[in-house]
Order: sequence, then structure tokens, then C-alpha cells
Amino acid sequence: MAAEYMHIGIPVLNKKPNMVYNEWGGFWVNESVDAYDYKIEYLKFEEGTRFPEILSKQPHVAYKVDDMAPYIAQAQRVIFGPEVLSDTVRLAFVIHDDAIIELYEEK
Repeated sequence: MAAEYMHIGIPVLNKKPNMVYNEWGGFWVNESVDAYDYKIEYLKFEEGTRFPEILSKQPHVAYKVDDMAPYIAQAQRVIFGPEVLSDTVRLAFVIHDDAIIELYEEK
């Protein structure tokens, strides 16, 4: 298993400058986590988002993984996904040790 840190996702109540709308997910997000030294992803979820409410209330930590299956097997529970985003990318959110973890699998 190999996990590479990507960012921390922080839900916000008000849009920040330079946020763009993600129509697929129903949320606003800053243009690039690389714009911040600390790799912060700010998220403002809209009514009807496809993501569970817990993501709009608690931060998450995102990791790029080679294979999300072992991480899902170790999780306390899966709160979203796995969702196929493209031919090469899958996304899931799990709770592990009471923390929300985003798993981003790219093949």
C-alpha cells in the first residue's frame, strides 16, 4: 500500500475569491490546491450536492493511492463511492480512526 498526501479539504459557508463551480459534484472549490502553500482545498457545498452532509461539516485529508481496496477494507465505514470519475480515476471517502479520508485512485 502506498498513499501520497494531496491536500486537506476544509468546508466553508461562504464562497472565497477564485472558487469555481463543480457541476458534477454540486460544490464550489478553489481553483488549485497548489495556490496555497499548505495545499488547502476550500469547499462550499450547494443544496443537492451528491456528497454526504458530513463532508460539508468536517474537514478531510486526501491521499492519492495506487489501489483503494485495502484502505476501504480497513475503514470504519465508506461514506461515498467508490465513484468512477474517468477511465483511469476513482474516488471514495471513508472514515478511518474517526477521520474523513479521501481516496483518489489513479491508474
